[in-house]
Amino acid sequence: MASSSGSGSSHAEHNESTKQRRPHNNKVHEYGGNPLAHANTGDSARLPAFGGAFQPGLYKPPPQSRTIANPAPTGLAGFALTTFLLSAINLGTQNLASPSLVIGPAFAYGGLVQLLAGMWEIAIGNVFGGAALSSYGGFWIGLAIILTPGGFQVEETYINSTSVVSFYTTFSFYLFAWFIFTFILWLCTLKSTVAFCSLFFMVWMTFLMLGIAYYQAATNGGTPVIALERAGGAFGIIAAFIAWWNMLAGIADKSNSLFLVPVFHFPWSDKGREAKASQAAERAPGNGDQV
Repeated sequence: MASSSGSGSSHAEHNESTKQRRPHNNKVHEYGGNPLAHANTGDSARLPAFGGAFQPGLYKPPPQSRTIANPAPTGLAGFALTTFLLSAINLGTQNLASPSLVIGPAFAYGGLVQLLAGMWEIAIGNVFGGAALSSYGGFWIGLAIILTPGGFQVEETYINSTSVVSFYTTFSFYLFAWFIFTFILWLCTLKSTVAFCSLFFMVWMTFLMLGIAYYQAATNGGTPVIALERAGGAFGIIAAFIAWWNMLAGIADKSNSLFLVPVFHFPWSDKGREAKASQAAERAPGNGDQV
């Protein structure tokens, strides 16, 4: 069995100095820790799906000469924090109702920083990561523009020309569009990991709940349906913590952490099928002496 080499990440020196031969049934591989921490950089090597690198399927490990580090944790961090803030407001925490506090982070962190992370994903050749992170960066910038009072006057224009119900209905279309986009991305994660797939599931559920809540304002006395808005907030809070989980999985390795974060590969994923085949080979008669 070939020995593993450095990951090409910011901890390449550490990985190079601590590399060792690992059996195929190593627990890190089974539960799905950070594959960049023990990457095989051979030409034919493929790493398993990993949310910490925003990779939904098998992918080639980064080359040693890569000058751009893994940008996925940065994008995940921007998404998680901004989603957490807005979802806490949607939950009605401490009777909060105004989303004004979210505008700054939506422009700067969930918006600009996440957009840049998406562009860096494209630079390193990750199409899925680039499409997802840059698009959600655009979502947060767009939402900040809509919510900015006075400056862009989006909501005021609807209220002055028709009614607030018209704004709620149009805003629901914005949310439904992002539900559709996120659902499409989610379909591409069904062969990845539980941590990665569940993130997109929670996000599209968030968009769906909030979209219906605002769409039903026309038949709910001109206000969004509170129960659905609270449900959207709950799904959003869960999505934020799952995004932070994937972020930690992408950052943690043996040079900086006492443990690696499990991401749990699906049984039908490439990694899951590989583990099943390995277990079957170990149980086969006459294989007791295999290393």
